[in-house]
Amino acid sequence: MKICYREIKFRPDSLRLIEQVNGIIDEYQQMGYSLTLRQVYYQLVARDVIPNSERSYKNLGNLISDGRMSGMIDWSAIEDRTRNLRSNSHWDSPGSIIHSAAYSYAIDKWADQDNYVEVWVEKDALVNIVGQVCGELDVPYFSCRGYVSQSEMWSAAQRLQDFAEQKDIHIIHLGDHDPSGKDMSRDIVDRLELFGVSIQFQRIALNYDQIEEYSPPPNPTKLSDSRVSGYIAEYGHECWELDALRPDVIDNLIRDAVTDLCDMDLLEEARMRETASKETLYTVARNWSKIESEYREA
Repeated sequence: MKICYREIKFRPDSLRLIEQVNGIIDEYQQMGYSLTLRQVYYQLVARDVIPNSERSYKNLGNLISDGRMSGMIDWSAIEDRTRNLRSNSHWDSPGSIIHSAAYSYAIDKWADQDNYVEVWVEKDALVNIVGQVCGELDVPYFSCRGYVSQSEMWSAAQRLQDFAEQKDIHIIHLGDHDPSGKDMSRDIVDRLELFGVSIQFQRIALNYDQIEEYSPPPNPTKLSDSRVSGYIAEYGHECWELDALRPDVIDNLIRDAVTDLCDMDLLEEARMRETASKETLYTVARNWSKIESEYREA
């Protein structure tokens, strides 16, 4: 939705950049994605439109803010995924809550699978992209927000332990390619093992072969990071953020890793059972007035 709240006179180069921002927004909306400011920034950097610097990032944020205020950029196209209003749910009638229940109804479509899979991502800003493909494949996903807290890691161990006797446990991890981002993968395995859970771990991004393939924009490695020496010895003085990968690339990496661990025939059978049950609930919702009337007359 584009709404003009203030007339702003932009320079020609700013107008060109707004046009390129809108092109990126349109491109990803057609694929079903919304973007964060940082993802828009990285797409512009990767296309050699703007330089990769903190000043450039700040300038882009200011321009997008002005572009929204002037009605040139869609207000709903760029998300702030860290600030959200929360409220109670409400329904107009018992029939409407049954309709809502039908929409939300889901069975565990991995109940008959040999593997239990979770997808963990370092950054909360990417959780909606991860959640889109994980929701489709019915795989739990988790935002680590950096190094996982001790209490959350212990809770994860207890949760995973419940599946350990019946299934092979797999953690698929995505994180930045920098000293701490690389070390977070090691930390997950070590602490889960400390808490008594043996897992099969796969870091699917961001890895150096993907950096070579997709050429995401580099950043200087923070020399203040306590793990920097070993990282520089292996990779040099550049690091890369997971956000710089295209959302569709992240989607495909997760999809490929998960489907490799899944019997797709069993998954499809579960989807069919779920669809049949949902239709039963929808039928009840559509006929609620009649059901309520018959109940009151009885």
